[in-house]
Amino acid sequence: MLDHTGIVVTDLARARRFYDAIAAALGLQTIDNGDEAFLFGKSAAEPIPYLWIGTTRPSYWVDGSRPGINQMHIAFQARDQAMVDAFYQAALANGGTDNGAPGPRQGAGAYYGAFVLDPDGNNIEACARGQAAQ
Repeated sequence: MLDHTGIVVTDLARARRFYDAIAAALGLQTIDNGDEAFLFGKSAAEPIPYLWIGTTRPSYWVDGSRPGINQMHIAFQARDQAMVDAFYQAALANGGTDNGAPGPRQGAGAYYGAFVLDPDGNNIEACARGQAAQ
């Protein structure tokens, strides 16, 4: 199970607008985490799992690493198709780029998802599975 993951971005304010918008669409929250980062997750009361988003260069990066060089993929659970659709619209309206419009995905069973690229090119998805995908 996921505890946390993180991505480095080039413009924290631009990233915050994007992630605030998709958090609202998915029923999640962004939480302040200092001047150079914020967290994306369920809530301050239920902080784990979370996605760390910041401008600080991680100590584990190898030489040559920079934001967007190793595209990250993160998929968030959605309650239903309407939530996936809301995520997609919020992302596009706040600096995201289409990377796969909402709809069923072949070979994934009962699955409805949407893909966007965040402002730094990371592949961000929202998906509903099973009965929620119907």
